[in-house]
Amino acid sequence: MANRLATATSPYLLQHAGNPVDWWQWGPEALDEAKRRDVPILLSIGYAACHWCHVMAHESFEDAETARLMNDNFVNIKVDREERPDLDAVYMTATQAMTGQGGWPMTCFLTPEGEPFHCGTYYPPEPRPGMPSFQHLLVAVAQAWQERREELREGAGQIVAHLAERTGPLPEAAVDAEVLESAVKSVASEADHEHGGFGGAPKFPPSMVLEFLLRHHERTGSAEALSLVEECASAMSRGGMYDQLGGGFARYSVDSAWVVPHFEKMLYDNALLLRVYAHLARLTESARALAVARETAGFLLGELRTVQGGFAASLDADTDGEEGLTYVWTPAELREVLGADGDWAVELFGVTASGTFERGTSVLQLRRDPDDFERFEQVRRLLLAVRNLRPQPGRDDKVIASWNGLTITALCEAGVALNEPEWVAAAERAAETILGVHVVDGRLRRSSRNGEVGEAAGVLEDYGCFAEGLLALHQATGAQRWLDEAVKLLDIALEHFAVEETPGAYHDTADDAETLVQRPSDPGDNASPSGASALAAALVTASVLVGPERASRYREAAESAVSRVGRLAAKVPRFAGNWLSVAEALASGPIQVAVVGLDPESWAELRTTAAQLVHGGGVVLAGQPETVPLLADRPLVEGAAAAYVCRGYVCERPVTTADQLEAALAR
Repeated sequence: MANRLATATSPYLLQHAGNPVDWWQWGPEALDEAKRRDVPILLSIGYAACHWCHVMAHESFEDAETARLMNDNFVNIKVDREERPDLDAVYMTATQAMTGQGGWPMTCFLTPEGEPFHCGTYYPPEPRPGMPSFQHLLVAVAQAWQERREELREGAGQIVAHLAERTGPLPEAAVDAEVLESAVKSVASEADHEHGGFGGAPKFPPSMVLEFLLRHHERTGSAEALSLVEECASAMSRGGMYDQLGGGFARYSVDSAWVVPHFEKMLYDNALLLRVYAHLARLTESARALAVARETAGFLLGELRTVQGGFAASLDADTDGEEGLTYVWTPAELREVLGADGDWAVELFGVTASGTFERGTSVLQLRRDPDDFERFEQVRRLLLAVRNLRPQPGRDDKVIASWNGLTITALCEAGVALNEPEWVAAAERAAETILGVHVVDGRLRRSSRNGEVGEAAGVLEDYGCFAEGLLALHQATGAQRWLDEAVKLLDIALEHFAVEETPGAYHDTADDAETLVQRPSDPGDNASPSGASALAAALVTASVLVGPERASRYREAAESAVSRVGRLAAKVPRFAGNWLSVAEALASGPIQVAVVGLDPESWAELRTTAAQLVHGGGVVLAGQPETVPLLADRPLVEGAAAAYVCRGYVCERPVTTADQLEAALAR
């Protein structure tokens, strides 16, 4: 049996390379093999940090008898959803249409042409109420293929037709001030004021909604919007979803009170949350928000940075096959490590005798501020040192272009706002890595590992998120190169991803990408920004940074894209957080502050003031006159550094002092 996963660039696929299952990677060879054998395809999609993916792998894919059934009756294809989000989107939509729900691991049975006829998620090794065993399912599907093949093919064709009907572009509808105000009220109506956040269990970090609420507050002065952010941000950072010792956030909380996390730590969550907490700290001077921002940046730089300078995808939910093993504590363990401080720590971190997690263990929480900060820091250092001696979760060290783009943006914005130049330097190195490894023949690839680029083409979110990161880097450093590279990506995205004859609508895959049974096009913001909203965000920012020959085109493209999600933003704003943030940037101008001077020392005070006061989504750029487009035709004022403030197409007279700039921005 050929080991076709041994050369994969995906750690998830490599985890399965030793299975007795005759796995194939997705590609024309696998589909051709299914046609040659005249058997269905069994498509299994998951990702490296997924707990239940590991469970099903151990129970079924490592079992010799299950593998025999799979090999005899199917061509088996294993896909990393993070490496191939296009495939994941197509078959997740089918799974949800068939079952009313979705998740990972995802298990789909396809015709040899790739059309789905039966889909589900996790299947156990033994039957459970309402759920067949995986072996029973394999036998039933194989028998149905032998006896009712044409019926299955006909049903698969109907499913594909149904999916096509559901994925057309949305009609145009404005996202104006009324919609933005209504979105705040809608989100507020779902707020959990007891525990923070929105909705019930499980609770996911609503990063992009929080960013929207911050921008809305800055534009309108809405106390309600700011209160919702503060309430949720505080609750998340004090609960078990936040790593109280090492920094960084887990994927979600399984309960409504943020107590018990699903322990995997994803790059995109931590990048988006770093941005939120840095902006909250900038705006309110909250000590807690500032600490969380610094600790989250420390987690990114310390735990997820790769040797090449990019950022790895995730840390696993499991350690040695046990979820949360690295992170949980008992009262006895705390007392053993801390001695006289043990009882204090037990009470402070909410560690109970019965436990808040499993088997009498607890996840550390911080429901109140410590009464002795130095003591608290000493306790944290001791506990973290001991925790570092425990077995550690695995790291999925593949580098994903879009998630690195989100990280570059967050590190640049936080680094400038909080005066942390090393964060900007780390962002610069990550950008160098993506440009040096992921750009092949002028086009962006999705992922790499150990400096080796994968085969999967970049999708729209890769172009949008990475372009936005490069634009943030251009603002943080003033270097023209990052703007030039961003413009290349945006022009490619506009040319190859737009839906023909439907202005503002975009596919998630390029027009010259692999042809699938459906071309995915999902406008909704979920765990990370949708491809179209990421592109729109980058276009808005670029429209005030580029020269006039592109500015209008980019602005019009962004406005047209936002108009395609008016209904989505109005009806389900929690799934349009990034879109609403883009709309807020458009509504506020976006604000632009161009600071010119002879050297960094001369413009430092003006730039710092602007970085502290400019609304989220605004642009701040400092440098010498004429060096980059935003600084062109903006001279010094009587030989002194000056700041030029514009909102959209309207500019004020330049100012030369921090007080004058603060007054101009307040207007």
